[in-house]
Amino acid sequence: MTHDAAPAFADLPQRDGSGRPVRVTVLGRQGCHLCERARVAVSRVCERTGTGWVEADVDDHPELVPVFGEWVPVIFVDGRRHDYWAVDEQRLTEALTRG
Repeated sequence: MTHDAAPAFADLPQRDGSGRPVRVTVLGRQGCHLCERARVAVSRVCERTGTGWVEADVDDHPELVPVFGEWVPVIFVDGRRHDYWAVDEQRLTEALTRG
């Protein structure tokens, strides 16, 4: 697996709590201050754009720790790595509204 490809998260829902199809996945971990900032930013952008998103904990997926453990939070959009460590809200908005 490369850092560009999203992991196959078979255990994650395909729709968010509002029923929207998931396009964004935040891979983070508990107790990570950067992950908390990313959650807030992703939530804000996804709410504005009407985009579904979910979160996964890297530590719940031991096979991902060697690949992404030092990069969290990692943001995936449509199955590809979009950002890591920090979320650029404008860039994420553009990625989600390109058509």
